[in-house]
Amino acid sequence: MLRRTHRDGASSTWAVVLAWLLGTGCAHATTLGLQLDGVEGPLKDAAAAGSGIAQYAGRDVSAAQAKRLFDRAPAQIASALEPYGYYHATADGELKQTADGLTAVLHVTLGEPTVIETFELTLPDPARDEKAVRKALATFSPKKGERLDDAAYEKSKAAVQAALLASGYLDAKPVVHEISVSRTDNRATLKLAWDVGPRYRYGATAFKGSQFDAGFLDRYLPWHEGDFYAQDQLLQLQQKLVDADYFAVVEVAPDVAHAANGVVPIEVTLGPAKRTVYTAGVFIDTDIGFGVKGAITRRWINARGHKLKLETQVAQRLKSATATYTIPLPGANNRSYNVGVSYLDENTKTTLSHTESVVVNEARDWLGFQRTLGLHALTGDFTILDPNGNKLLDERGNTTLLYPELVLTKKKADDPLFVRDGYSLVLAARASPGLLSATRFEQVRADAKWIKGIGKRQRVILRASLGATTVGDFDKLPPELRFFAGGDRTIRGYAFQTIGPVNDKGLVVGGRDIALGSAEYEYYFTRNWGIATFVDAGDAFSGFGTFRTRIGTGVGLRWRSPVGMVRADLGTPVHDPDGKTGIQLHLVIGPDL
Repeated sequence: MLRRTHRDGASSTWAVVLAWLLGTGCAHATTLGLQLDGVEGPLKDAAAAGSGIAQYAGRDVSAAQAKRLFDRAPAQIASALEPYGYYHATADGELKQTADGLTAVLHVTLGEPTVIETFELTLPDPARDEKAVRKALATFSPKKGERLDDAAYEKSKAAVQAALLASGYLDAKPVVHEISVSRTDNRATLKLAWDVGPRYRYGATAFKGSQFDAGFLDRYLPWHEGDFYAQDQLLQLQQKLVDADYFAVVEVAPDVAHAANGVVPIEVTLGPAKRTVYTAGVFIDTDIGFGVKGAITRRWINARGHKLKLETQVAQRLKSATATYTIPLPGANNRSYNVGVSYLDENTKTTLSHTESVVVNEARDWLGFQRTLGLHALTGDFTILDPNGNKLLDERGNTTLLYPELVLTKKKADDPLFVRDGYSLVLAARASPGLLSATRFEQVRADAKWIKGIGKRQRVILRASLGATTVGDFDKLPPELRFFAGGDRTIRGYAFQTIGPVNDKGLVVGGRDIALGSAEYEYYFTRNWGIATFVDAGDAFSGFGTFRTRIGTGVGLRWRSPVGMVRADLGTPVHDPDGKTGIQLHLVIGPDL
């Protein structure tokens, strides 16, 4: 049929070619184009790619070449569509003269598709009951009653094979893979069968290139020798070793060459990372001002993998120094013991605070969270400032507190540098019964942030915070355990820590409770530059009877800089209960979560 259809149009095709030659004054080169109809999507792409004409796109051809290419195109298109189950496809058309040269116009008729009539897939138990294998079988295509598609078949067959290997059937191979096609009645028979062989178990694991004592890295293994092999556990081990931050090179692979008797050894190749890391930088934050910061990280200080980190920052309104010693206890829950000492000197518009603290805690993975449970000792003094920033002798305090603390953290981000799908959740609880402390208190707090991209240029960011405290002597509670609002992380439109309960002298002393919410919309007019609008609302207060809604709203500029996200916001109060007005600039450099 293909040849007959094409011969019927031969005289008109030659007429077009002859007319084109006469019109151009001879046989000089031209561009040959292709126009297809009757098919869409992948079928159209396959038909176009299968025709020889597509190979000459954008190239000059002679009239004779154009004629030969056009003559061959119907058969080539029909052949290109057979892998998609169309064994009776035809194509006819004509060569048209256009302003750009010659265009091959071809009309494709697919015909009746070939459908799978018999589908036989043999895979013995218990291999077919493995989760990965069941998933591959459930999504196998094509099945009985579906159109034959060679590419989908090969992809599905490869998926089953990969699932078998990942489940420990390292000798698995297809022993029957047949497709029989009856062109006459457009029916096909598909037969597949696997010889899966034994399911392998883990042998010994060898760590090569490690800088640690023998046996130390065994605690990272998510399996025991003799367990069934599972490829996802190898990936899990690789990620754990990368996260440990000891190595620049981590490669985990089965030693298939030495696999025997259903046992496969595992080989882990490692390369130590740089042992000491120095970091330094400058920053600007409208809450604490311009500053510099630096850190020294000792990735390991002994053969047991202990770590040490020293951090300091000096800003206009905040100075801090922290030393943290970490003893990792790798295992299923990724535990570690941590000891930290820190010094904080904070000078805000409301308080002067000088505190020292010691923290001892245990961190581990727990129910999808990172759980930190420990003991916190804090001592220091603080001074409440008047609205002009002056010290008041009778508004000074000092305190010493010893309290346990529980923190649960969960974070997910598709891209840590620019999140389009992610969230963070931090839950904290701390309390002191008053033993060895200046006062008793109990406090809980929850902070959540959610980021969602819309299309390629927009983001929505939602944020919320809730906190509550009961305390025996509020005056003994240091500023870092009181709740304040105002600033770039709470309610923009207000200066840092200027929202909170006031005493009888009108000084902001902070509150026992906090409730905050924020909604923000960003639009990026280039890849790196965008604008934002936001509404923040809430209050820092002491008892729900004293809650007064504070609202800040405004606009901002966003820049995805080489050093991280830069946010510049202009905020203003809306209907402030105390009649506050004005515009506040907030500038922050740092990650989204």
